[in-house]
Amino acid sequence: MRTVIQRVSEASVTVDGKITGIIKKGLLVLLGIEDNDTAEDIEWLSSKIVNLRIFNDENGVMNISVKDIDGEILLVSQFTLHASTKKGNRPSYIRASKPDIAIPLYEKMIVQLEKDSGKKIHTGIFGADMKVQLLNDGPVTIMIDTKNRE
Repeated sequence: MRTVIQRVSEASVTVDGKITGIIKKGLLVLLGIEDNDTAEDIEWLSSKIVNLRIFNDENGVMNISVKDIDGEILLVSQFTLHASTKKGNRPSYIRASKPDIAIPLYEKMIVQLEKDSGKKIHTGIFGADMKVQLLNDGPVTIMIDTKNRE
């Protein structure tokens, strides 16, 4: 799994003119899924997301998690995170899972994030043409790949 996590003051996803997910202070999480992702990847990544200390404490130091601030999470599927630009100028998405594999993993990630955060997870609609709006706070943007755990 590959993810881009953005600390936001607010974020929303709109599909066909209707808001499907909206949050105030918290995290916008873009999630790319590949065929060899596992339940272990979901558990590890979910824990990392909810415990990532990227919110400022009383001294202005990034030392507090989304869970600690009682923030919200907006999860958006993003197959383009697995784009390969190795050859030519047209990205290849061959590593991104097809819906029959990706949808169940995406749904398991929602459940795991809800369990780990103790809050409802707001989402886009898998595979839809989504319009994502956000007010990046900082900006703070973190990339995490479960196959490259640094």
